[in-house]
Amino acid sequence: MSDPVRLGDVLAGMATPGGGGIPAQPGAGGTTCNRCGARADWHRTIRDKWILIELGEWPVGAVPPGKRWRVAGEGTAVNLGRAQPSDTCRICHFDVCPSQPAPVGSPALLAQWQKNAWG
Repeated sequence: MSDPVRLGDVLAGMATPGGGGIPAQPGAGGTTCNRCGARADWHRTIRDKWILIELGEWPVGAVPPGKRWRVAGEGTAVNLGRAQPSDTCRICHFDVCPSQPAPVGSPALLAQWQKNAWG
């Protein structure tokens, strides 16, 4: 039996840079979300899609399974699923963009959502 699919993961996989309010210019370096103004970095996933990753790292225990990302040395973003590495992880901007409803069930994601909302 597979894990449930989360809306944020689906949206991140379907996002096409430059469309629907998604910032253009994926690639190296940071960008600003057209919806909320927060800074984040575009990274290509292992499935050859683009995802907007928040700046900074979080203790892995503070981020729910399925919301944990690792950015490899060459810049590829990998969703860790239920894996629980012992150090840190990154989070997807789409999970904490204040243009979306506030995340529930994770104080860490809610804190980042509030930080993005208040600039």
